[in-house]
Amino acid sequence: MTFNKQLHEYVNKIIAKKKIDMMGKDNAFYTRLMSNIDTIDHLYREIYGHNPVADLQYEALINTLIDAHLCRAKDLRDKDENKIEKGIWFLSNEIAGMSLYVDRFCGNLQHLSQKLSYFENLGVNFLHLMPLFESPEGESDGGYAVTNFRKIDERFGNLEDLIHLRKEMQKKDMYLMIDIVLNHTSYHHEWAKKAKAGDKNYQDYYYMYDDRWIPNQFDEKMPDIFPESAPGNFTYDEACKKWVMTVFHRYQWDLNYRNPTVFREMMDNILFYANLGVDILRIDAPAFIWKETGTTCQNLPQAHTLLRLIKHCVLVTAPGMALLGEAIVAPKDIMKYFGTGSFTAKECDVAYNATHMALQWDMLASGDTRVMLAAQHEILQKPYGTTWINYTRCHDDIGLGYDDYMIEHAGRNPFEHRKFLKDYYSGAIWNSPAKGALFSSNPKTGDARISGSLASLCGLEKALEENNSYEIDLSIRKILMMQAHSFFLGGIPIIFYGDELGYTNDYSYLNDPRKSYDNRWMHRPVINWEKNKKIEEVGSIENIIFQGTKKLITLRKNLFVVGDHKNLTWLTPHNHHVAGYLRSYDDKKLYGIFNFSNQTVYLTWYAFKEHGTFKPTLYDYWKEKVFSVGLDNDYLVIEPYGFHLMEPRD
Repeated sequence: MTFNKQLHEYVNKIIAKKKIDMMGKDNAFYTRLMSNIDTIDHLYREIYGHNPVADLQYEALINTLIDAHLCRAKDLRDKDENKIEKGIWFLSNEIAGMSLYVDRFCGNLQHLSQKLSYFENLGVNFLHLMPLFESPEGESDGGYAVTNFRKIDERFGNLEDLIHLRKEMQKKDMYLMIDIVLNHTSYHHEWAKKAKAGDKNYQDYYYMYDDRWIPNQFDEKMPDIFPESAPGNFTYDEACKKWVMTVFHRYQWDLNYRNPTVFREMMDNILFYANLGVDILRIDAPAFIWKETGTTCQNLPQAHTLLRLIKHCVLVTAPGMALLGEAIVAPKDIMKYFGTGSFTAKECDVAYNATHMALQWDMLASGDTRVMLAAQHEILQKPYGTTWINYTRCHDDIGLGYDDYMIEHAGRNPFEHRKFLKDYYSGAIWNSPAKGALFSSNPKTGDARISGSLASLCGLEKALEENNSYEIDLSIRKILMMQAHSFFLGGIPIIFYGDELGYTNDYSYLNDPRKSYDNRWMHRPVINWEKNKKIEEVGSIENIIFQGTKKLITLRKNLFVVGDHKNLTWLTPHNHHVAGYLRSYDDKKLYGIFNFSNQTVYLTWYAFKEHGTFKPTLYDYWKEKVFSVGLDNDYLVIEPYGFHLMEPRD
């Protein structure tokens, strides 16, 4: 951005009032602020330049950045500096994570502090804690309907417990990720209560209308997010006699980011979380934060401008905190959340590799890698300096939102192929080993997503019910193969809690009226710590899966080549049942070879000779075995759902 002398003088006047030690202990902050202020100003004016309170809120924003810096603890400032010295810290191969619900995992934050040795045993050094902040019982949407952004829900403890946990994690070089819900608040939030009571200032925090005229214009293009459980995008509030935008659920009121006061208030909350010691802040549903009539109100340019503005404000005050944009959208859209043009790699630092996650499940059901490979030219566009969260399961459903042309590329009919996948994982096909369920079915379009735990979708639940030892073994192989495939792609691997030892679907949610309407709770288990003790019982299912997962994490941490250096190459599909990729860095190479078929398959040795200098042997880190590379008409034989992690050696 062009240097703006008047702007810099204006900011220096604000700083002077705050008694910032520009040449001493606050010098790094001052340098970052003045280096980024032109960009912050440009982005802010792009969104709010014509708003009558823009100047007032802009000064308040600068003060918010300064105040957040002054409140930042010394240990966090030191951690910022350490991360800066490391380079882009979150690209490291040494990070492996787990996502969990605190209450369902171990009760509360105090108990979680006592469970850190469990994660150390597994090798996990990064925790994503599902929503922690106050939300109303029965209308929480799993914690994403927040009533107070600065109060931990009493079910989990309090802020002191969270800070204590973070400090204990920091001692063990562990990282923390938590969520912030930018798109909406609970209708029990203080702002919403004031809006209900008729306060015009707070009514402007939301999209609120006296009649259906404007809501009808929105509804012409806006899709239903939950057509079964929460159809429509507006709810009539009897208390204030207004129609309120409620894109997700009637109890979640969408925030109006056209109002610069809303942005400044939420920026203050973001920096509050930064000062709790958060390493990665997961921004929930960023695709929805800007609304325009005549559009789907998703992925709009203004949403990206707001995210870039947030990123540059964070760079100033908490440079060690990365931002994750939870945008579960088509591949061509997800790339935009990393930034484009002059803002490439300057928007969100991290995103979910949701397309590839879904494509893994496509491969597992079909035994065919061609749909997955058709998507890679878009996924590989991710810019250097950003990274993926790679995962096989998370708290959410599995969507099948990849593009039709990817399916057509494999010679399949998109509608019929998606129907096959839904039938396979919901058990509607008689010989399917999977036990899942369809979520958010839309009878108008035929769209649906898939619920179910990793183990149940891989066939373990059904195999145990039938006491079929062969199918039990096969399902364990599927579980470890799916995890290995995502662990070594590049990015931060995240395990969903319970998957590390093979938890099957938890149907207890059906007995809870607050959860029974949402079958995603079947893959959000309540952990039985007596069951978890079986990880020490040699030969048990829990032990085999846990030790296998632990071995994968250990291997990953020891192989620098699998850090996210933008060094992923997909192998030529010599066998369409086999997904193969090469990770290379300097003179190191690692081949990941994965058989997604239930049959023994054969891969020509030529597949290992296409990318650079040929070496006569391959060491398989998983099998702990050396393979001699044969002639091109000879083959590597891969067992059903088997995989290899192979390094070329002389």
